[in-house]
Amino acid sequence: MPDSREVPQESQQDAMVGTPQENSGTSSLTDGQTLSKESPSHTLKLAAPENVKDIQPDSPASCVTVSAVQMPLFRIPEDFAPCLPGHPQHNGRIDKTLPALGCSQDEGHLVLALTLLMAVAALLVHADLDEALWTTQADGRVRLRMDPGCAQLPCTVHRMFYEALDKYGELSALGFKRQDKWERISYFQYYLLARKAAKAFLKLGLERAHSVAILGFNSPEWFFSAVGTVFAGGIVTGIYTTSSPEACQYIAHDCRANIIVVDTQKQLEKILKIWKNLPHLKAVVIYRESPPEKMANVYTMEKFMELGAEVPEEALDAIIEAQQPNQCCALVYTSGTTGPPKGVMLSQDNVGGMLGRAGEGWGIQAMAQPQQSPGKFLWPQTQSQKSQAGDIQPAEVQQEVVVSYLPLSHIAAQIYDLWTGIQWGAQVCFAEPDALKGSLVNTLREVEPTSHMGVPRVWEKIMERIQEVAAQSGFIRRKMLLWAMSVTLEQNLTCPCSDLKPFTTRLADYLVLAKVRQALGFAKCQKNFYGAAPMTAETQHFFLGLNIRLYAGYGLSETSGPHFMSSPYNYRLYSSGKVVPGCRVKLVNEDAAGVGEICLWGRTIFMGYLNMEDKTREAIDADGWLHTGDTGRLDADGFLYITGRLKGAVTAPTYTEDRREVKELARGHPAGIQTLREAKLVCLEDSRA
Repeated sequence: MPDSREVPQESQQDAMVGTPQENSGTSSLTDGQTLSKESPSHTLKLAAPENVKDIQPDSPASCVTVSAVQMPLFRIPEDFAPCLPGHPQHNGRIDKTLPALGCSQDEGHLVLALTLLMAVAALLVHADLDEALWTTQADGRVRLRMDPGCAQLPCTVHRMFYEALDKYGELSALGFKRQDKWERISYFQYYLLARKAAKAFLKLGLERAHSVAILGFNSPEWFFSAVGTVFAGGIVTGIYTTSSPEACQYIAHDCRANIIVVDTQKQLEKILKIWKNLPHLKAVVIYRESPPEKMANVYTMEKFMELGAEVPEEALDAIIEAQQPNQCCALVYTSGTTGPPKGVMLSQDNVGGMLGRAGEGWGIQAMAQPQQSPGKFLWPQTQSQKSQAGDIQPAEVQQEVVVSYLPLSHIAAQIYDLWTGIQWGAQVCFAEPDALKGSLVNTLREVEPTSHMGVPRVWEKIMERIQEVAAQSGFIRRKMLLWAMSVTLEQNLTCPCSDLKPFTTRLADYLVLAKVRQALGFAKCQKNFYGAAPMTAETQHFFLGLNIRLYAGYGLSETSGPHFMSSPYNYRLYSSGKVVPGCRVKLVNEDAAGVGEICLWGRTIFMGYLNMEDKTREAIDADGWLHTGDTGRLDADGFLYITGRLKGAVTAPTYTEDRREVKELARGHPAGIQTLREAKLVCLEDSRA
């Protein structure tokens, strides 16, 4: 394994973007003032590396250097060179095909050159053979796992957001309730709030590759603090709200938190208790409540945001301009049951460049048949063959509306709510802190999401509530519900992919089931996801009976969330869907039934475990494959079915709501209850803190 701590040459950014359009919306978070459309002090440049070392292709071949307007120098295989105009061996073959494509020769040459450059750049950016695929240092960099099937260029979080502004600037980005009234923040306002937060973090002394830890319930403040942290060159680190002071101390110390953002006095008291043991901590910011008294280095969110005015825009621009896609920007803490929590390091490209961007089909068509070798490799298809993972729609097609309520310190919620939301222009509406105690349904009814995600236990609770209400209903109502669910379940099991529904099924939906979905807040919900733990067949059948298909995903914190996804166009009951475009999977040590260990590869694979080289080496092999320890099989169409864990592998705990059970499982571990906040699960104990 090469040295994981080598740092590549610094690079600059070349491409330019325009100024976002004006938005006149207001919200209480902006003190009732309309945020102007003034751009930062100068137009920011977007990431396109200037210096790229000579990279050898997978198979030995000589290379030739080519260039294009405002594009860096790249080395490409000589086989491509004769296609480029100006090359001594240019034979004009491509010229004969251009008229048929409706292109002039000059236009065709430019398109061809840019296409080749983008494809090759995707292979070469940060792909120096001297640079390792993993690191354990917060300020380290890694070689991105570029694949020929995904030409999406590496991307920083800022570039992702700035591109979104051009398309979605005036759309509502965040929705929140204040005094029983819903308010909205536009994407343009969201961006400016993140910049203000970034400058305020810099004013408080945030150092590069140090963290801002966030200990609070989902809110706009959580979001723009997270994005602002990345803009300022820091690393955002979520902490579960139910964490003990000792667990908070472990994480804050391990990630070298310079600032901790909390939402209530209860969380503030935890930090005050351990502050003396945190040498890197400089300040605390509180946003939902005010501190009981004035304290040194403790700021309300309002005072904190004012600090940003003292930092020049140019200072922040310089920090943003220096950022690269292969640098760490987020930490998600996970653990097994055998040691302290592990800090999963995610790069800017993990969250900003790859997830939600690999497919350009937007769910219009299904994935093409995967190519399979005897080793059970699944290779991503061409861009035209890919469907958007999870069928999440960009706002140009339909603005997705989602409700944020699961802990953002968990990878699933953070990716689904925060990062993917920015990429595709979704409107994220925040539930109340007591969402899992009963208020979630009220929020769903008011917001009417188009897409919803829940861990299996959340879906089970909804099922149990419906069953309770049905049991208390009159005889006729109860019988009608059972009849409607029976005929619908039979139809969905026998003809799962058919849009042609028999009359009785359509009648049952119209008379009964549509009203049930409306009562749940799912009248407009087209996609319902679950993950992080297995779901029983009983629960899946129950919701199929309501004509609610639950789409599974499979992934870990170490894969930046989903590596496999189901969607309306990629669905098979009990499976975890198909591999996300741009990613790969292989099964090793398969048995006679085709079951083997699931190993994953792609740009979603994490950078490494913070300060844990041994654990990182155990997880990632010499070729960059992540060994999950999970076992599964792939059917002929590429759908993944999870079958269990490797013999001898530690099994992650399942969901539990029993406080005694959680304590029993956590007993003996350094960080106590926090060690059970495994990245593969969300413990609903969070709702009982």
